[in-house]
Amino acid sequence: MSHADNNEGTRRDFLYYATAGTGAVVTGAAVWPLINQMNASADVKALSSIFVDVSGVETGTQLTVKWRGKPVFIRRRTEEEIQMAREVPLSDLVDVNAENENKPGAEATDENRALDEAGEWLVMIGVCTHLGCVPIGNGSGDYHGWFCPCHGSHYDTAGRIRKGPAPRNLEIPVAEFTDDTTIKLG
Repeated sequence: MSHADNNEGTRRDFLYYATAGTGAVVTGAAVWPLINQMNASADVKALSSIFVDVSGVETGTQLTVKWRGKPVFIRRRTEEEIQMAREVPLSDLVDVNAENENKPGAEATDENRALDEAGEWLVMIGVCTHLGCVPIGNGSGDYHGWFCPCHGSHYDTAGRIRKGPAPRNLEIPVAEFTDDTTIKLG
């Protein structure tokens, strides 16, 4: 094999790798816009978290806000409501899971469902877990919590299903206090 043949092989290899590299770059440039369009737009990202001013929510009342297209119940519970919820044994519950995104895998005790340690604040997605209706609040139903009149699901003062066709407790979204009067959802 002569020196010229060896150079020809090197030149051929170079052309092969250069062509393959150029093809990969062109393919990446063509595919990137398709992949990038699947990312959430700025307006969607802005709605993924909201801040709710709860300074006007009196004890024993509820504020309902819309977040991600769903109602969210923010209830400032009375001592009586907290006590009623904390006295319920887990064995009396239909769903023993907290359904709380802040505490994954936790049991459905009132302490694991409330937003604060004292249990005064309860934040829940206001959608019945049976067929997606919106339950009525403010001490409704057999357990003085929420009641879904469409199909008869009764939730207690901690938003746990106690009676009716709903299979799960009302869901609790990711939420936290950012200061004394503001709750961040998401």
